[in-house]
Amino acid sequence: MPFYDYVYGTMDKATDRLHITSLLRQEELPNVVHLTHLTTPESIYHTRLGFASLASRPYTFKWYLCLLWPVTFWSIVVTWIYGKTFVVERNMFKNLKLQTWAIPKYKIQYFMQWQRESINNLIEEAMLEAEERGTKVLSLGLLNQVEELNGNGELYIKRHPELKVKLVDGSSLAVAVVLNSIPKGTTQVALRGNLSKVAYSIAFILCRRGIQVATSHEDDFTRIKETLETKAQDSLVLTRSFAQPIWLVGEGLSEDEQLKASKGTIFIPFSQFPPKKVRKDCFYYNTPAMLTPKYLENVDSCENWLPRRVMSAWRIAGILHALEGWNVHECGNMMFNIDKVWQASLQHGFILPPCPQN
Repeated sequence: MPFYDYVYGTMDKATDRLHITSLLRQEELPNVVHLTHLTTPESIYHTRLGFASLASRPYTFKWYLCLLWPVTFWSIVVTWIYGKTFVVERNMFKNLKLQTWAIPKYKIQYFMQWQRESINNLIEEAMLEAEERGTKVLSLGLLNQVEELNGNGELYIKRHPELKVKLVDGSSLAVAVVLNSIPKGTTQVALRGNLSKVAYSIAFILCRRGIQVATSHEDDFTRIKETLETKAQDSLVLTRSFAQPIWLVGEGLSEDEQLKASKGTIFIPFSQFPPKKVRKDCFYYNTPAMLTPKYLENVDSCENWLPRRVMSAWRIAGILHALEGWNVHECGNMMFNIDKVWQASLQHGFILPPCPQN
């Protein structure tokens, strides 16, 4: 209760009893866990553990956080010396108890070779802890599932073949979101940035549909072509042209490439992290995500850079696996049925967010 209620005698008399009762309550066990990580040193302030005013809005850098740099520096030191996964958020979705856990590692650390063993150990510990708590599904968010780190999560399945908790990388729903974000009537798209499991699946499906997919790198062209049927290979082209109206982009998209795009180009990310917005005369979509139904409870913070009540496809995929009772892993080279997961998302009230306005 507020301190002034105590001073002026307006405190609820049941407060002490309620406090004691809450301490005796058993710990809440999650049905679904989404495993994410910190992105920048300042991102800790944008979680619910930091400042509520910042957590309720999409992540953007605030100049006044520089004044807290001494505190930020010590938080970095602590996470490097004594890092332990912590709970960021608790939600309810229908009859499911959801929790988001964060690994105390920053984006830059995921690109350090000597940090990979430590990160994999933290992910593995979180996975085993979730299993011990009876969690049904654990979804891997952000860089916790990259191929270079753990083979899209396949490493943990090989280490623990009898694992009961199901690992979900959410690739199938991410592919479905990108495909359904492409405007109807599109006949050609450009594929830019570093390709991933999601990107290869998108290219494969678009080529089978007869939509021209243009790539500018010969290595990417060769890898994609090897996956295509003979009839679909004609839809894949190698070109230096930047005239395509729709760009499907991943990590590694440079500013120079964006500057070469035509006015009005639509950038649709297939990656976990959004591209830096360089053009004011173009349209930038969110990373693969969907607007959540109103009955998702306790949503008091934004998921990274996404708007309020918009949830990443990778996180939604874990919820859908639990709701539908899909007792399978989705990691490594495995890809869940894209049409099936898309229809399930719509049936449970998830919809695409509004298209961005320039």
